[in-house]
Amino acid sequence: MESSEASSEPLQEGRPRGPGPRESSPGAAHRVLREVFGFGAFRPGQEAVIEALLCGRHALTVMPTGSGKSLCFQVPALVMEGLTVVISPLIALMQDQVSALRLAGVAADAINSGNGRAENIAAWRRVAAGETRILYMAPERLMTERMLAALARLPVRLFAIDEAHCISQWGPAFRPEYEDLCRLRELFPGVPIAALTATADEITRIDIADKLFGGRVEQFVLGFDRPNIRLVVEMKRDWKRQLRDFVASHAGESGIVYCLSRRKTEETAAMLAADGVRALPYHAGMEKEDRDAHQNIFMTEPGVVVVATIAFGMGIDKADVRYVFHTDLPGSVEAYYQEIGRAGRDGAPAEAHMLYGLEDIRMRRQFIEDEDAGPERRRREHKRLDALLGYCEAPACRRVALLDYFGEEIGPCGNCDVCLDPSERVDGTEDAKKILSAAYRSGQRFGAAHLIDILRGTATDKIARFGHDRIPTFGVGAERGKNEWRSLIRQMVAVGFLEIDIGGYGGIGITDKGLGLLHGDGTFLYRKDTIVARAPAKARERAAAEPPMAGADAALLDALKALRLELARESGVPAYAVFPDRTLIDMVRQRPRTEAEFAAVNGVGAAKLKKFAGPFLAAIAATLEDEGEA
Repeated sequence: MESSEASSEPLQEGRPRGPGPRESSPGAAHRVLREVFGFGAFRPGQEAVIEALLCGRHALTVMPTGSGKSLCFQVPALVMEGLTVVISPLIALMQDQVSALRLAGVAADAINSGNGRAENIAAWRRVAAGETRILYMAPERLMTERMLAALARLPVRLFAIDEAHCISQWGPAFRPEYEDLCRLRELFPGVPIAALTATADEITRIDIADKLFGGRVEQFVLGFDRPNIRLVVEMKRDWKRQLRDFVASHAGESGIVYCLSRRKTEETAAMLAADGVRALPYHAGMEKEDRDAHQNIFMTEPGVVVVATIAFGMGIDKADVRYVFHTDLPGSVEAYYQEIGRAGRDGAPAEAHMLYGLEDIRMRRQFIEDEDAGPERRRREHKRLDALLGYCEAPACRRVALLDYFGEEIGPCGNCDVCLDPSERVDGTEDAKKILSAAYRSGQRFGAAHLIDILRGTATDKIARFGHDRIPTFGVGAERGKNEWRSLIRQMVAVGFLEIDIGGYGGIGITDKGLGLLHGDGTFLYRKDTIVARAPAKARERAAAEPPMAGADAALLDALKALRLELARESGVPAYAVFPDRTLIDMVRQRPRTEAEFAAVNGVGAAKLKKFAGPFLAAIAATLEDEGEA
């Protein structure tokens, strides 16, 4: 596949080569930022990471989604001479980043299984000839002896590992080559390695630092708080109705709905479309052309809802996503945080709404047990899930619980369901004992529905068949409704009094902690589930940053988005690779009339100025003429 016929100069004792003597590294970095990417200043945290890499030091960087992690390795890649190799987990993400870099005038390539053989050979020849500055590959392709030997003959100056949490979370099982990346520091001594992720708790960071860097790495961890995102977790009752009510309350707004399976994604998108919502599915099983088309529509047209698996989101930079809705429990706090981080990047109010119930817990436990991994790995993943369940059942401010997981302390946020609609924790010890008794006396073999029938004294055929209408617990909880008992059982599972037999048929068993409670040791406090009331979208109070664009500004923004989509289709790239939303918004605010003014727009670098100034200035001028401003 790859050809290694051509070679370049060898590594000079493995040390990265910095910028020429006429310009300091900081000065060169600012020049690249301004001239190539069109930004006047670095965002918080970026410059320190870039300086470390330019000085030849390793860097582990944790930055929130949307904070500009890619520039942390793209800028030093262009300041240094030689080649930067970027390791990325998803082919679609690689292709989109390569497209965006090429539009910015950067010589970038990707070698992956999504390309044809001839395309990969041509890309490698450009790399070997020194024409390519940034090369994207998956770890599986990089960590072959043939590729490593070929790269050893080239002036590799930097490795960048994107989505670096995969080293800890995927390494031993699903993506073993991610763990194999630890060999890079030995094979390329002196070449700095950047590991970047949006989500990594302290345990994950320690794991990455040990595996990838042998413990010797500078860590850069930015704050995790996204205060403009309202956090809501709701008990799953009738998920279709709950989702439809939520989406209806956000009518006309862009959102992302996450589903666990491809089939559910398709069916949910169809259901919302039948309600008149512009809803489009997105998952890895779709044809690439369809995925790209749906992504472009989402990026360009207002009020579009994407119903997706986790295949959607990495690398997407859409500023005005007003909500992220989880129809199923995510796999971990890290996954949840990363997914909700796609909302509200413009700083305006957004909402993260999650549904979850007992079946979600059983399903997630089952996924962990079914994974081809050792006992230590499974133990860690169960602990990660425990942390997410703790967040879901948080008795106080939900944001405090979320940020505490990442080691960040804040006070109550005032922008989560628990803060906005606080409910006292109630002593449910006696009811918990009734549940424990029902589970114990029925043999710890049955699921929640059957236990609830025992507690409520419901004379089903199954109850009669097993004789459970004759046990002392039958009917002791008739005064409570099914949802109340289901909520209590869910919370008892979440806090460890009960467990789900994931190796069998989902039966509810009693833990050692639960046996202690049954025998009088301890108490069980629970929080009453509240039904989230939904006001119409126009009636909802919005606290924030900037009012949405209206009138002439909104019309100009729509015109610029339409032009962006047209130019993206001509270039065969996703719409946001032409310009992200925030650049179009800056165009609307500045309304440039000349190339010099267009060059001052945030996100317009030299290559994009040359390529796109003409059509965008014409579109702006036409709109101004229609408004009578010209």
